[in-house]
Amino acid sequence: MRVATSTLYQQGLASMNLQQSSLLHIQQQLGTGRKVLTPSDDPVAATRALGVTQASAINGQYATTRNQANIALGTEENTLSTVTTVTQNIQTLLVQAGNGTLSDVDRASLATALKGQYEQLLGLANADDGNGQYLFGGTQSGSAPFVQGNGGVQYIGNTEQQQFQVDVARQMQAGNNGREVFQSVQGSAGYVLKGDSVNNKGNATYGQVSTTDPTDPLYGTPLKLTFSNSSGTMQYSITDESTTPPTVIGTPVNFGSPAQIKVAGISFTVSGTPQNGDTITMQPASQAGTDMFANLKAVIDTLDKPVTSDADSANLSNAIATGLRQFSNSLDNVLTVRASVGSRMQELDALNAIGTNRDLTYTQTLSGLQDLDYAAAITEYYQRQTALQGAQQSFMQIQGMNLFKYL
Repeated sequence: MRVATSTLYQQGLASMNLQQSSLLHIQQQLGTGRKVLTPSDDPVAATRALGVTQASAINGQYATTRNQANIALGTEENTLSTVTTVTQNIQTLLVQAGNGTLSDVDRASLATALKGQYEQLLGLANADDGNGQYLFGGTQSGSAPFVQGNGGVQYIGNTEQQQFQVDVARQMQAGNNGREVFQSVQGSAGYVLKGDSVNNKGNATYGQVSTTDPTDPLYGTPLKLTFSNSSGTMQYSITDESTTPPTVIGTPVNFGSPAQIKVAGISFTVSGTPQNGDTITMQPASQAGTDMFANLKAVIDTLDKPVTSDADSANLSNAIATGLRQFSNSLDNVLTVRASVGSRMQELDALNAIGTNRDLTYTQTLSGLQDLDYAAAITEYYQRQTALQGAQQSFMQIQGMNLFKYL
């Protein structure tokens, strides 16, 4: 068989090119630290690595979203902390206002102090996150949620919630709207008592109401206590205001000061001397005025009025008792919202820990799919280098096989 010289050259060149290409490939692997440089190197590993990379990127986006939610919740928590302090200051001032030895001037001074708390509370309700986004406006965070007019403070935000996708199957409420914080009470708040400061002419006052039997069939219905002395003896009757017309509960009861009133699973004391037609309403907290601004303004207006009679003094005492009850309910509501915020921040911490572990798993999986085994690669590098040298030397030997050398 005859072998042409050109064939020997072609085979030698092909062998050296093959060894050179293999050596260059292993050099690229050593330079990048990756064993899969192109999908053709390992199609299965390349496909799996692409999926893991995408999952890792999504996990990173969740981490970014959790960080944004955590910042928003932290800002809200700081604001609610101040709201708590202001509410407690209001309660302290109301307790001071209940001191019977105060003069009209003293009460006017307390009213001025409460006006300052009112303005501070309004400022907190319109607090923003430092970027022009209001905390308590719901999804309408571009404008102040509370506006002040002749009718008092109005909430013009909405009750929708801003949601953050903080994990694969978890959307989290990033904040609370203003109605939840400043115009709501908890369902367990109980009853609030109110006297009719316009029509009541006697000096009857009531104490704090307590819940004795929440299973009572009438518990949770609005009630009204009405005094009458048509028979020459002062009596009181109680009506269920949830019906039309109101339904009288039981029969009239003779009144003697102080009287322990027990009805519909609640109990309170009434003292003093009521007049015919005087009334006291008993309403569930959710129906008795839940707006912190309106409640505070009612107390301020009462403190600004001079006390000139026993009836005025009784109305003042009742207004303060009602205000204390309302702000106690408001404080409980604010604390509940703060607890909810803290719970969400705690959940974000847990999700961050899970996300970190998930990211570590992705990193380890990618490493197994892509990272180079340097010991094996270096060994193969020297093997390829030796093979290339062998191919070059073989070509030189074959090149020397020429009959003209023997002429």
